[in-house]
Amino acid sequence: MLRALTSALRLPSPWRPHEARGCAANPAAANREIQVCALTGPDQGITEILMNRPSARNALGNIFVSELLEALAQLREDRQVRVLIFRSGVKGVFCAGADLKEREQMSEAEVGVFVQRLRGLMNEIAAFPAPTIAAMDGFALGGGLELALACDLRVAASSAVMGLIETTRGLLPGAGGTQRLPRCLGVALAKELIFTGRRLSGAQAQALGLVNHAVAQNEEGNAAYHRARALAQEILPQAPIAVRLGKVAIDRGTEVDIASGMAIEGICYAQNIPTRDRLEGMAAFREKRPPRFVGE
Repeated sequence: MLRALTSALRLPSPWRPHEARGCAANPAAANREIQVCALTGPDQGITEILMNRPSARNALGNIFVSELLEALAQLREDRQVRVLIFRSGVKGVFCAGADLKEREQMSEAEVGVFVQRLRGLMNEIAAFPAPTIAAMDGFALGGGLELALACDLRVAASSAVMGLIETTRGLLPGAGGTQRLPRCLGVALAKELIFTGRRLSGAQAQALGLVNHAVAQNEEGNAAYHRARALAQEILPQAPIAVRLGKVAIDRGTEVDIASGMAIEGICYAQNIPTRDRLEGMAAFREKRPPRFVGE
């Protein structure tokens, strides 16, 4: 078992540059529903995924899903990505959920295939090696909230509106909501929210523990994004390999019994011991100076 876990928990291969670095560097990129922006200067290491489908309030349509999967596939191998922020380019909305207009044109078989793709997309977000933050500046309903639940951390404007509202549409959450919400809030509360299709404000969501932070909205409508970016800036200086292995230990460990979880933690810790960053951390402590981590 330990050998299998060791293999499963190996660090990603060294980063490879991808074509999407930079903010919509060409006109074609500006027209995409998913845009990737790698920040520079003091924010280098923070990458943003901008959801930009204003005509459908960032609904999860076929093109949107395909472009998001493509972006994640490129970014997951890029070791320069230390924090990934999901944000909206559409004011007043994070993601309105599944594109029901597209869904109406699908056969039952096609619906099943598409929902499976959505589930796979959320799993890809959840398995992303670096920390992920959802900046929820507006509506996050159905699949939109499922996308945020797949992220490690969530920040919301206090006026944002979120909920797994599928039962009000004759459906049930099908992209991970029935599994991730109970793990976030506990079984009884998750059942209440899913059974009723209740909508929550950002402030209510913070009180329940659904989001990490709720902030008052500003005139530009991007207060949650700014708070998410500040949170990313707190993560940025920390040892990136240790952060990534900490994510693995938490995610894998919470799905098993405590003894197995301790074994997973031990494997992750053992992988971190030979890193240059661990030696740098010890040297910085001894020399009473800030560490300079390089991700090696």
